[in-house]
Amino acid sequence: MRLMIVTDAWKPQVNGVVTTLAKTRDTMIAMSHDVMVIEPSKFKTVPCPTYPEIRLAINPNHNMRCSIESYQPTHIHIATEGPLGLAARHICLQNDWAFTTSYHTQFPEYIRERIPLPLKISYAYYRWFHSKASHTLVGTPHLKKLLGQRGFKNIALWSRGVDTTTFKPKDKNFLDYPRPIWVYVGRVSVEKNIEEFLRLDLPGTKVVIGHGPALEKLSQQHTEVKFEGYRFGDELASYISAGDVFVFPSVTDTFGIVMLEAMACGLPVAAFPVTGPLDVVRDGITGSLNEDLKTAALNALKLNPQDCLDQGQEYTWTKATDQFVKHLTPICS
Repeated sequence: MRLMIVTDAWKPQVNGVVTTLAKTRDTMIAMSHDVMVIEPSKFKTVPCPTYPEIRLAINPNHNMRCSIESYQPTHIHIATEGPLGLAARHICLQNDWAFTTSYHTQFPEYIRERIPLPLKISYAYYRWFHSKASHTLVGTPHLKKLLGQRGFKNIALWSRGVDTTTFKPKDKNFLDYPRPIWVYVGRVSVEKNIEEFLRLDLPGTKVVIGHGPALEKLSQQHTEVKFEGYRFGDELASYISAGDVFVFPSVTDTFGIVMLEAMACGLPVAAFPVTGPLDVVRDGITGSLNEDLKTAALNALKLNPQDCLDQGQEYTWTKATDQFVKHLTPICS
């Protein structure tokens, strides 16, 4: 197989989409497939409004066409709905080539957090974008159901994995803060609903690992919170392992790989009962789901870390990639 993955999200961005695509590429290469990633660094770009660390390709059609003709893929997967995704989609349709897509992010809800655009308008665009794909891959059964209710077709499941050689229990004394330690990992931005976590009246210490456009404002407003910035690999695993509960306040994520990473480190998860946590967290066993995030956090503190470790072991990138490969469609039948 010669697979071309087209994505507007790629390194040095740090998020679940990039992690998923990078791990999938690496796993497929280990399976002896040939994989090329077409991403923004290969094009002229401009910074995304409100997210300058995200670069958007401008006028990518010509270079996209040249890349496809040069690589001659047998399969094309379009991972994002931005400028590169649009260019690849257009070329595939022009040539009557089959392709798959994936729905990683609930952008209609993200957009609504910033501008008062009705969900039906933004969902109409995303439904149009994915309508010609042979399969649109989503991370959880709950999301599959929700998109089906919004008129999306040909939806298939593509789960996620966790690298348990990196994410595993480590020294609890790595962080010398008053306990219990409540950990958040992710972008520090409005769509992550992080303020819901920061406002909680909880004993001990809140630790935020990550960066984003809201960091400066929130760190000034919540001086009692330990803002640790970006951490990666073994160091990130050490920070997570040193905590007692992983708090996941997002109500717009489609999966939440960080929850798996936390479980693999032995931390139960506290979250809202929404897309992502509903399928990832085993309520009352590996985490607590509650409309009151404080109640969820305090309940999660009582859970057995071994159950979290056991669930973390179940999710591997090999299993997830096998699922991904199964749904790919040759561009020419």
